Amino acid sequence: LTGPSGSLLSAEAMRAAGLLLAWVLLRPAGTQQCHPGSPAGVLRFTDTHAEIRVPALHRVPSSLDPLYSLVRHYLDLIQQNPLPTELLRTALNDPSSVRTSQVVQYELGYVVCAAVALLFTVAVPVAGLCFCYCRSRRRCGGRLRAHRSSLGCRRRCLLICLSITSIVILTGAICALVTNQRVKEQMEPGLGAVPATLRTLRQHIANVPQVAPLSLQGVQMVVDKFKVPRQQIISDLGGLSRSVGLSIHTQLKAMTYAALADLQDRAGDLQTSLHHLQILNKTVRVLTAARAKLEPALRERRQRVVALLDDPRCTSCASVLGRAQSLELGADYSKVPSVEKVLKTLAGLPRSDFAEMIRQGNGTFNSIPELAVERMAHVIQELREEMARVSEKVQTIADGFPLPDYTRRVSEALLKAEDRTQPFLREAERFERYRWIAGTALCSIILLIIACNVVGMVLGAYGLSKREDPSDYECRGEAGAKFLMIGVGLGFLFSWLLILLVFATFLVGGNMQTLVCRNWVNQEIYKFVDTPGNLPPSMNLTRHLNLRRDSNLTAAYRECKSGAGLWEVLQLEKFYDLDEHLKTPKYMAEFQKRLGDFTARLGDVRLLRSEGRQDLETFARSGVDEVDYGRFQEEMKIPVVQTSLPGLARNLEGLQKMQRNGTVAGRLAAEAQALWQMQNSTVQTQETLVAKLGESVRFLSRLAPHLQERVKTTLATIDSVEARLPVQAQHILRQEIGCFTRKELRYFAQYLHWVRQTLREDVASCQPLATALDNGRVILCDRITDPWNAFWFSLGCCTFFLIPNIIFAIRLTKHFRPIRNRLISTGSEETCPFHIPRVTALKL
Repeated sequence: LTGPSGSLLSAEAMRAAGLLLAWVLLRPAGTQQCHPGSPAGVLRFTDTHAEIRVPALHRVPSSLDPLYSLVRHYLDLIQQNPLPTELLRTALNDPSSVRTSQVVQYELGYVVCAAVALLFTVAVPVAGLCFCYCRSRRRCGGRLRAHRSSLGCRRRCLLICLSITSIVILTGAICALVTNQRVKEQMEPGLGAVPATLRTLRQHIANVPQVAPLSLQGVQMVVDKFKVPRQQIISDLGGLSRSVGLSIHTQLKAMTYAALADLQDRAGDLQTSLHHLQILNKTVRVLTAARAKLEPALRERRQRVVALLDDPRCTSCASVLGRAQSLELGADYSKVPSVEKVLKTLAGLPRSDFAEMIRQGNGTFNSIPELAVERMAHVIQELREEMARVSEKVQTIADGFPLPDYTRRVSEALLKAEDRTQPFLREAERFERYRWIAGTALCSIILLIIACNVVGMVLGAYGLSKREDPSDYECRGEAGAKFLMIGVGLGFLFSWLLILLVFATFLVGGNMQTLVCRNWVNQEIYKFVDTPGNLPPSMNLTRHLNLRRDSNLTAAYRECKSGAGLWEVLQLEKFYDLDEHLKTPKYMAEFQKRLGDFTARLGDVRLLRSEGRQDLETFARSGVDEVDYGRFQEEMKIPVVQTSLPGLARNLEGLQKMQRNGTVAGRLAAEAQALWQMQNSTVQTQETLVAKLGESVRFLSRLAPHLQERVKTTLATIDSVEARLPVQAQHILRQEIGCFTRKELRYFAQYLHWVRQTLREDVASCQPLATALDNGRVILCDRITDPWNAFWFSLGCCTFFLIPNIIFAIRLTKHFRPIRNRLISTGSEETCPFHIPRVTALKL
């Protein structure tokens, strides 16, 4: 409460601000909106099928890509025929009616290559046998019989040619080893990827519906994710009541606190006004009594001073005489209005304890959050039970999902394919192991041949450089010749095995590239499968995949690859309206109705009791504002004594110093002392009372003009706040419940949207089927067939270059051995005048 000496300006400003805020808050709040949803209001659903997705595989760039491209162009030259649709149709539907001429006509390029391989297989070993026979008869591969001037040039040409063929064979052998190893590295995971992909697809198809009562998968897993919005809604329900109470308290506290502050100000005005009225009444009585007591003493003192100053013995006293004669009383407070009647009216006030009343009102208002928790406990429990019933309704999504009827055939077809491929894959893995061993062994033989060539050429060239006479025997040159012959022998011995391995792998890899991979890339295979009659009934993919009659594999593949789901591919919307089953009101209507029907009175707060109201009304009718405080102020302007006693006393003291007569001087000093005593004991006390009276008069004069209006405004504000609090609290309650309902419905709508999207694009997505087909092409063609074909191509280059290698090695061998006899020196007699030929023993 404001004390008697409190600042009224700050109090007035606070009251004005409080009333303005109360007026603003008392306006209808129907336009207030909910707070916008924060990022925390977005639910996050984990991906339920990440573990059964089919990861997309892509062709990995490699340093061998130019070799792969060269092989593909070579195969395109070998096999220029398009996909043999007629031949394949006959082979699939009636294998016994396939004619050999049709196969030969289509495989004409491979037949030509087979003839070349057969010729090589026969011709090279036969040539080797002939060479061995000739060597045994000493008719070939021996020594040069005569030294000619062109031997050096021929020897260098043979060395260069053999080096070039060795480099070509070495390059091919390295490429063959690298591609051979790459085929091995890709074959094992590639073969394992076939059943894994089929199994993954089958799991994907099987996991779309609920496959077992105790194993919730696919749609059931999606339905189980309802726990995310359910837990969020239940969590929000736990804080709903307190949130509503706090919202009511927050939005209404400014209005309520402003009314309580205004009430506290009026109670302070009552207390302070009563205090100042009592001071005013008491001070006026004291001042009136003091004036009556001071009047005779002042009159007597005036007579004595006038008589002294009028004494002829008083020197220069005439100047002060007039001032002494005017010494008389000033203000007369018996003339001011009486406040006795006002005090009589206010007697006994305040009858009520305003401080306790305000504390109780404030406590009742601050307890609204706890009251909201208590009043809403029952409906919160009902809403929790309703969420359990909503969970049962959501379960019907999984129970009524129709995809099992459409996916069962696909799953069965995939299971059959998985079972049938297992034996074939095991055999393919076994043959691949044999192929790798044979390829590695034969590549090692080729490297051994190259090593013999290199060692032979190095030793032979070194022996030639150390030989002084062409007919001399030199062990290093002889050793070089023997190494070359070892390489020749290995070439003759293993050439037929090399050509057989090359042709076998060429026949398999070439047909895989030209018949399968090339037509897979340009989608000719899909067109062949889509053409009616090409496939036998047992291989009808449209029926096995349960495609609609007006669709085909190519269209289904393109739709699946573009991200379409089984809903679009199978047109399931005609049989099961997913949007109809995923409408929010179907599940949340009762939840929304229970919240909409809830009401509670949360704003019944009593701010002012009847006795307090009576005190304020009595204060307003007391007449405080009717007192003429101007009369008090006019009287207070008049001093207590007309002439200043301190001034007159100082004048007398000055005259005392001027007197020659000691008696007069003594009397002047005594009179001055008496005036000072009267000033200090009586007049100064009255002046203090007048100052105190002035404070009360100023307060009451400022309060009086606005008293009636302020009390009336305060009572009206209290009445309005007490009347509006329940209405506003109910409005805020409805608004908060509405916001809460919309928020929770948004949570549920997010879940249903996620369910719709997941069932159409993820759980019921057929993209894994298209991805699996693409992965099959990448594994079979890019990762296995390409290095497979590069292997036989490199090994074939090595094999065919063995023929010039054998020829050059045999011819070069003669140059590393001593000649049988030498020719006459080609030099002139002038340069060699004393040349004496010597007999040389030649060894055969």
